Amino acid sequence: MSHDHDDHTHTHLHTHGFHRHVHSDAEKKAVINRLSRAIGHLESIKRMVSSDEDCSQILIQLAAVRSAINNTGKVVLKNHISHCIVEAVEQGDEEAIQALNDAIDRFVK
Repeated sequence: MSHDHDDHTHTHLHTHGFHRHVHSDAEKKAVINRLSRAIGHLESIKRMVSSDEDCSQILIQLAAVRSAINNTGKVVLKNHISHCIVEAVEQGDEEAIQALNDAIDRFVK
């Protein structure tokens, strides 16, 4: 998948097979905000480890980060299905559909 940036529309373009889809700034911002929170949470867990905090609490916090990452993946997947995959089906783009299947296999491991 290739990525192009269009400074005029402030959107993210990507190509599946022979079609392109534009992601809105709102969609990108929502995912970036979720990722930023997860990164901040991981940094705080790293500080917990450095401070020799309780291992049980560290595990609980790691589970919270894992959940946040999984939820972020769900948001990306829903956006992808509702936009890119709908277009791929309409255009008969089997490559994009196979790429989604491969990504789901990796995501749900």
